[in-house]
Amino acid sequence: MSTPAKTVMAEPATLPRQASFDGMEFPLLLQCRSPDADLPATLSWVAVNLGKIKEQLARHACILFRGFPFRTVEDFDAFVVAFGFEPFTYERSLSNAVRLSRTRRVFTANESPPAFQIPLHHEMAQTPLYPARIFFYCEKPAAHGGATAVCRSDILLSRLEHRHPRFVADCRAKGLRYTNIMPAENDPASGMGRSWRSTFGVTSPDAAEEKLRQLGYMWEWLENQSLRTTTPVLQAVWRDPGTGRESFFNQLIAASTGWRDRRNDPAKAVTFGDGSPLDVNAVHDAAALAEELTADLPWQAGDAALLDNMVAMHGRRPFEGQRRVFAALGDPRGPAAVC
Repeated sequence: MSTPAKTVMAEPATLPRQASFDGMEFPLLLQCRSPDADLPATLSWVAVNLGKIKEQLARHACILFRGFPFRTVEDFDAFVVAFGFEPFTYERSLSNAVRLSRTRRVFTANESPPAFQIPLHHEMAQTPLYPARIFFYCEKPAAHGGATAVCRSDILLSRLEHRHPRFVADCRAKGLRYTNIMPAENDPASGMGRSWRSTFGVTSPDAAEEKLRQLGYMWEWLENQSLRTTTPVLQAVWRDPGTGRESFFNQLIAASTGWRDRRNDPAKAVTFGDGSPLDVNAVHDAAALAEELTADLPWQAGDAALLDNMVAMHGRRPFEGQRRVFAALGDPRGPAAVC
C-alpha cells in the first residue's frame, strides 16, 4: 500500500507585542498545526494557498511562518522558489551591506557586528534597483536580542504628514539623493562596508565608472581608492498603482541615523533631490514615529518570514551570542536592464 500524502494545516496565531492597524495584525503569524509536516507537503501547501498568502501579504505587509519544517538553508531556498517570484541575487543587487551567499538565492542578512543596531529601512530603496519582496529565515536565534524590527511605512507616512505636511510634500515633489563612500575592499566591520568592486560587479575603476554612468550616479575617487557616489534622484514616497496606497519608501531614517563608519557621516548622507537640506526636526520625528510603530519578529529556529518591501521597513536589534538569519530577495523593480 502506498503511504498517504502528508498534508499541512496552518492558522493565524498571536505574537508578543503584535501591532494592529485598521484591524490587521502586524506582523501576521501563520502557525503550522501539522506535527508530521515535511518539506514536500509544505511546498504543496504553498502551491495550493499561494493566492491566499499573497492576499494576506497585501493586507498585513509581513507574515511570519512558524512551526514549518525548515531545517536547512536549502529547505528555505525551496520555500522561496515555491512562491514563483523572479529571483534577485545579492550579486545583482546594489546593496551596501557585506553579505555571504549560501545558495544562488540565499545569503546572510548582514555581516555587521552584533552590537550594531541596523536602523529601519526599505531594502535597497537608496538604489535605482530594489526588491518588492524579502524573505528571511532563522537558522539559529541569538542568545539575547537580535529580533528583526518591522514597521508599516504606509501608517508612518500618514502620521508624519499630519505633523509635517510641508516636509512630506517636499519628499513627494523633490525625491531624495543618497551619498555613500565605498571602500576598495569589503569592510565587514561596517554595516555599509561593501566595496565598490563587489557592489558594481567590476574589477577596475574604469569599469566602475561605466556602470555608474549607466545608472545615472555622480562620483568622485578618494584616497586609498575609496569611491564617493551620489545617486540619481530617487522616490521618497511610493504609490501603489492599483490601490493608491502610499508608503514612506526610502532610506531616509537609516541614512540619516545609521550610515556612520570611518568613511561616512550620516549628516552628509541624504538630501532632497534638488540638493537642498532636509528638515532635521522632521527627520527626527520620522525616526521617532517609526520606532513607535515598530513590532519585532522574535526569531525561533526554523522561522521564516515574508515582507512586502514596498510597505514594510525592517531593521535589526543588537544581540549577544551567535545569530544566523538569512535572506532572499524577489520581484526586482527598477531599471533592471542596466544591472
